[in-house]
Amino acid sequence: MRIGVIGTGPIGTTLTRKLSAGGHDVAVANSRGPETIDAETLEFGAHAATADDAVHDKDVVVLSVPFGRIPAVAALFTSVPNETVVIDTSNYFPHLSGAIEAVDNGQVESLWVTEQLGRPVVKAWNAVLSETLQTKGVPVGTPGRIALPVAADSDEARRVGMSLVDETGFDPLDAGVLAFSWRQQPMTPGYCTELGLDDLGRALEAADRAETPRNRDHLLDRFGAFTSTPTLEELVELNRSLHR
Repeated sequence: MRIGVIGTGPIGTTLTRKLSAGGHDVAVANSRGPETIDAETLEFGAHAATADDAVHDKDVVVLSVPFGRIPAVAALFTSVPNETVVIDTSNYFPHLSGAIEAVDNGQVESLWVTEQLGRPVVKAWNAVLSETLQTKGVPVGTPGRIALPVAADSDEARRVGMSLVDETGFDPLDAGVLAFSWRQQPMTPGYCTELGLDDLGRALEAADRAETPRNRDHLLDRFGAFTSTPTLEELVELNRSLHR
């Protein structure tokens, strides 16, 4: 497939590498220009592009920018045809992106993104730590394979998202429509907890929206107790501990 990736943070860079290594024609762009994209990102055949070129004539566009930056890139999508699948990987963290009143008042994050872009999205790769995505993908059928949720209003778009998640080394879980995608957002049991397919399904069912602000506060308190940069295993355990 022809895939555009907007954003070269840890998630965008890893997806660029994985998807191009899988044989897709990948164009990647960031806010600083194609000349700033490093050779490691392009190692498996992806090519650096302007943001306009990265969304032009693509089957899939992966939007991997900070949540609060989404309105700034919305104009890129005005000419993107409806059949192009747009996948959003972002998460809302008010202490990083600034408070967004609509989301704070209860609007589902993915529906806010849809509103900003003027088109539906697929929500995928948002419930995984960047290091997990980079290092723990394994072939289908491998025992202990980690699962990731994929939500979308379109069955076909969700199918495309799930297929790409599978290609990046993780079991895709059909998480339903965007109205329920809050179940895979930060501070829920399925968020960055490295669960298998069955356990992830149960985690989504157990999610409680009312608890997420309290869990966020607890996470920040516990994170502040680390005296050095936590390891991946410590971060996963920290996320899991919020739900015991």
